[in-house]
Amino acid sequence: MAYLNQTTTYSSLTERLLATTARILDAAAARQAKRSVYRKTFNELAGLGDRDLADLGLHRSQIRRIATEAAYGAN
Repeated sequence: MAYLNQTTTYSSLTERLLATTARILDAAAARQAKRSVYRKTFNELAGLGDRDLADLGLHRSQIRRIATEAAYGAN
């Protein structure tokens, strides 16, 4: 019995490389988006005066933690 088993290693390698590249780029975009949320939150809170922060029930020393929680979620 004869049969033909044809596999194209090159195309599967190419597909794997493209898929890996896509995953890397997606992960980088997700990290960039989270970092953007962190920077925006941090800069907005840092721009407030001490009285405005106190009105919100915050202290200046909490800004980094709050920005981290906003971007990356609570730990």
